[in-house]
Amino acid sequence: MVAFITCDLLDDNPNEAIAVIPSDLDGKFFKSYGKVKTFFGEIVTVKCFEDNSRVKEILATDGTGKVLLVDGGASMNCALMGDMIAESAVQHGWNGVIIYGCVRDVDILATLNLGIFALAATPKKSLRQGVGDVGVDIHLGGIQIKSGQYVYADNNGILIAARNLLMS
Repeated sequence: MVAFITCDLLDDNPNEAIAVIPSDLDGKFFKSYGKVKTFFGEIVTVKCFEDNSRVKEILATDGTGKVLLVDGGASMNCALMGDMIAESAVQHGWNGVIIYGCVRDVDILATLNLGIFALAATPKKSLRQGVGDVGVDIHLGGIQIKSGQYVYADNNGILIAARNLLMS
């Protein structure tokens, strides 16, 4: 994977890259849970609330060069991804998963070759009722995010851009 630092990427592309600002997330902050600490890719969006059916389905498909961005409504009631779904993401080539919500099985997640950002961890699993929307526009920190855009994540934060900023 190409090396980058989000700070430098934003400085070099001030008119194209948009930072997800923590103050715009109602005081919530993303934490890194995966072994991969710096990752980027084409965004695939899913919007779901306390039901990880769509997350499981999507991460079981080819994710080469992609990052799943999940709007879980910032729910702290249950996890939208655990070790088995994350292992499926690794097997299917996903670069990363960003969840505006919770994960579980964090000790195992930390060993997986996958970028994982989430708000928190909880031991409680979600229910699967087949609810959720894939490929819809989501709003995160005041930013409208669409499938097909690009996301860049590292320990400094998260950037969104309309194109791949790492290609000349």
